[in-house]
Amino acid sequence: MPSMIVIAATAIPDHLRGALSRWLLEVTPELYVGSVSAKVRDELWSSVADSTAAGTAVLAHPADNEQGFTLRTAGTQRREPIDFEGLTLISFRRESQETAKPF
Repeated sequence: MPSMIVIAATAIPDHLRGALSRWLLEVTPELYVGSVSAKVRDELWSSVADSTAAGTAVLAHPADNEQGFTLRTAGTQRREPIDFEGLTLISFRRESQETAKPF
């Protein structure tokens, strides 16, 4: 049974944008929305996760939990989903001392 998914991806190759556009609508640049089966969702996510070397990506799809959805991420992101007693919360990573800009 198809369910709605949302994929937000940055700095992905053009061939992947084309592949995502075959299954989903690109409602704004690099934001894809559509209804697909779980198998298609997993195949699309596999392609996205394998192609986000320099970029980032987030997938939101329905799940049988309190919030009604779950998140998957790929690439290095400042925001990281964490499980807090069954709820997904977003944790922000701090910049490390090596990458922090001097005043």
